[in-house]
Amino acid sequence: MYKRNMLQNDSAILNLTMDTLYDGVIAINKEGYITMIGKGYAKVFEKKKEEIVGKHITEIVEETRLPIVVKTGQAEIGELFKINDQYLVVSRIPITKNGEVIGAIAKIVFNSISDLNSIYENVSKMKRQLQGSNNNISALNRTTYSFDDIIGEGELIKNAKKFARKAAACSSNILILGESGTGKELFAHAIHKESRRKYGAFIKVNCGAIPGELLESELFGYEGGSFTGAKKEGKIGKFELADGGTIFLDEIGDMPTYMQVKLLRVLQEKEVEKIGSAGPKKIDVRVIAATNQNLEQLVKEGKFRKDLFYRLNVLTINIPSLKERREDIETIVYHLINKISNKVYKYIYGISSEALEYIKGYSWPGNIRELENVLERAITIIENETVIHTKHLPDKITAISVCKPVRNLQDILNDAEKEAILNSIIAAKGNKSKAAQLLGISRSNLYEKMGKLHID
Repeated sequence: MYKRNMLQNDSAILNLTMDTLYDGVIAINKEGYITMIGKGYAKVFEKKKEEIVGKHITEIVEETRLPIVVKTGQAEIGELFKINDQYLVVSRIPITKNGEVIGAIAKIVFNSISDLNSIYENVSKMKRQLQGSNNNISALNRTTYSFDDIIGEGELIKNAKKFARKAAACSSNILILGESGTGKELFAHAIHKESRRKYGAFIKVNCGAIPGELLESELFGYEGGSFTGAKKEGKIGKFELADGGTIFLDEIGDMPTYMQVKLLRVLQEKEVEKIGSAGPKKIDVRVIAATNQNLEQLVKEGKFRKDLFYRLNVLTINIPSLKERREDIETIVYHLINKISNKVYKYIYGISSEALEYIKGYSWPGNIRELENVLERAITIIENETVIHTKHLPDKITAISVCKPVRNLQDILNDAEKEAILNSIIAAKGNKSKAAQLLGISRSNLYEKMGKLHID
C-alpha cells in the first residue's frame, strides 16, 4: 500500500512538473500510444489532457514523426512542425531503458516562429552590444607608440629612453617635462605599453583643453540628475575608466587650483568620488603627468600646489628639445619623410643636402611636431620630383644664414682659376692662343696652368 501511494505521489509530482513546463511536452510508448502530455502541448491541439492521454498519437497528429523516432532511436532536434496552421519548433527524443527504446518524447522549443525571431533579435542585439563593449575596451587600450617610435641615437634622447624604460617597470607616478612638440605623449604611450598595466586602459586627458568647470565631471564622473544638464544615466569619469591601467594627464600645469586639491586626494587615498555620489570608490590607476611649463616656478608663484608637485614628481623624465639634439635631425627627417610619404601616398625618397643644412640650422621652437608639419607641407607641394629641395621649404627656414664648411683657400683659388680657363677655351671655340689672349696670359703660361689643374 505504502509503495503504491508513493508511486502515485511520484506520478502526481511528475504530471505537475509537466504541466508547469513552459514549452509543453508529449510522450508516447513503444506502440505509439500517448502516455503523458503537458498543458502547453494540449493547448496546441485545442483539447483537454483527458481527451488525449491513452489515444494513439496518429489520432491526434496525422503527420507525427514520434513513431519514427521510436523506430530509429535517433533524436530530431529543433525541427519545424506545423499543427493547426501554427508553426512550432520541436525536438523529438527517444526514451531508452537498458539500451532498448521504449518510447519517445516531443518537446516544444518555441511556440511560434515569432518567438524564434524575437530570440534571434535579442541574441543579435546582445552580440552587437558585446561587440560594442569590446570595441570600447580596445579603444581605451589603444596605445599607438612604443619606444621604437622614439627616433634618435644622441646621448640625451638615449638617456631619456633608458630612464623611461626603468620607470615603466615600476608603479610610481611619472612626471614628463619638455617643450611643446618634443614627444611627451610618445613617451607616455611607450611607458604604458611596456609596463605591467599594458593590458589595462590607457586614458588621455588634456587638462588645458577642458574648461575648468567641466574638468571635475570629466575626471571623476557624476551620478544621474546630480546637476542641471546631467545625463539621467550619469557618467563614468576618466579615472574610473582607467582603473587597472594608466591615466595620462597632459598639460598638468594648466589644471585649476581647486582641481589640484581633488587630484591630490585621488593620489593619496587611491579613490574617486563622483559628483552627487554617496561615497568614494577605490581605484588602481597609475598617473603619468606631463607639462611644458616650469612647475617649480609655478609652485613659487602659488599657481601649483607644492604637495601635489611632490606627489607627481616621483620619477621625472626630461625630454630634450630638438635644438639640443642636432645630431639626430637627419635621422628624424628621413624617418618622417617615410612616414608622411606613406600617409599621403606619395613617393619621396630623400632631401637635398642644401635643404637638409637649412633644416639643421633652424632653431625649431615647435620641435619635432613643427619639423613634421614642415616636411608634410613640402611633400604635399612637390609635383614631379622625388626629393625635397630648398624651394619646398618655408621662408622662415630658408631665410636663415646657413654656415657652410670652411674650405682651404688654395682649393678655392684653384677651382676659380680652372673655371676661368675652361670658360675662355669655350669662348675661343678651342683655340688655345685666343683663350690665352682672353685671359691676358701667354700661351705657354696657359698650358702650364692647364697641366697643373689637370685640364685636358
